[in-house]
Amino acid sequence: MKRLLATLTGLALTVASPAIAGSATAVSTASNGGSATANATAQGNADSLAIAGATQGGRAVANSDARGTRNGYANSRAVATAVRGLAVSNSNADATARFGGSAIADSESIAATFGGVAISNSEARANGAFFGRANSRSSSIALSEFGVATSDSRAHSNGRFGGRANSVSDSLSDTRFGRADSRVLATSDAGFHARASADGLGVSVSRGFRSANANVTAISRSSRFGKSHSRAAMIEIKR
Repeated sequence: MKRLLATLTGLALTVASPAIAGSATAVSTASNGGSATANATAQGNADSLAIAGATQGGRAVANSDARGTRNGYANSRAVATAVRGLAVSNSNADATARFGGSAIADSESIAATFGGVAISNSEARANGAFFGRANSRSSSIALSEFGVATSDSRAHSNGRFGGRANSVSDSLSDTRFGRADSRVLATSDAGFHARASADGLGVSVSRGFRSANANVTAISRSSRFGKSHSRAAMIEIKR
């Protein structure tokens, strides 16, 4: 069942994603006593997509916010599906570019749930100033089957004075009759023609009324033509 939900979610992202910048799309469906809420907002050079779901009971909530200013581009996607459970998906992308800088922020958060609770949060922030470049990509997925799964992913990058910063954050949690929590933070900061990159990966899986937890933090800072790279990963599986 969870594979079906994940497949449908992926198709929704692929088919329904806007092709041009500066658009917001919110889709909400509910049947047989279920409830669904979808909110999508886009400001400036940004695309925002929120798809909810909830069939045969349950509750689905999807919120997507995207904000791109000047030379910044933001893309935010949030999909939540629920079958007699609770699925909440929140995605936020913020890209700010000033004084010749460039910034790209990409955020994706998928929830799903076959009973139980699934909460997925994704945030991508990029700030490029004075010919600096900043790229942030955040992805968060939470799947649940009669358990509680929470996934939180954040990617922040700051490039200034010709510096290049790149942050990638991936978080995934899944459980069956248990609890799984995953939290990932990737932060990069580059200045004065330096390069900094941060990659974070967190996976938490539990089965049989057990609990699994993954907390990951990757921070990279560099300045004055320097290079810095930080990579952190944690995978916890309990059966």
